[in-house]
Amino acid sequence: MEKFKLIADEADYVVAYKPQGVSFHSEDGAGFVALLTEQLGYPLFAVHRLDKVTSGLILLAKSSEIAKQLTSLFSARKIDKFYLALVSAKPKKKQGWIKGDMAKSRRGTYKLVKTKLNPAVTRFYSCSVASNLRACIVKPFSGKTHQIRVALKSIGAPILGDLAYSGEPADRTYLHAFCLEFEWQGNHQRYQAVPEGEGAFGHLLAHEIFASWQNPSQLEW
Repeated sequence: MEKFKLIADEADYVVAYKPQGVSFHSEDGAGFVALLTEQLGYPLFAVHRLDKVTSGLILLAKSSEIAKQLTSLFSARKIDKFYLALVSAKPKKKQGWIKGDMAKSRRGTYKLVKTKLNPAVTRFYSCSVASNLRACIVKPFSGKTHQIRVALKSIGAPILGDLAYSGEPADRTYLHAFCLEFEWQGNHQRYQAVPEGEGAFGHLLAHEIFASWQNPSQLEW
């Protein structure tokens, strides 16, 4: 079995890199949490998740008590998450807020609607990094299923490779959980990981804009 990469191994939790294409929970076979538990040899407790198509950082608690504390931080929006995405269509706007309620659509997908009773709230910046390719750095301010995928589609720029949301066909869905930042036991923690097996992400990593996204919490959110 391929070993998963640990970004950090702390007293209370681990931060690991989930490759794209690996289910988070066990569905048709062992999922990421079960496989990493087997790899490390001790129980891990999920406190958030990533879609199967998304790569990047996952935080997993080492005990149920720590899991409760981390889950409450996520629920209170006290853990900042930053994502990288690539889009091939020009969005209706280059940066800003995307807000709206999310309603179920067909075949397990969702859509953004105009009401704001319990809205998904997302903010993003984007920059052209190659011909017909724009990179986005995205911060979700709520934790809805498929939130970023739905948000970018709603402004006419579905994520490259995200066929469920009308993205252009590609070798993967180009959405990556890039950075996690939060306070823990009196310390400020920040974890980052660039996309592995870069593919089209290579255009972003080689572009000068990427340097200005290295400390994402310093951007104006």
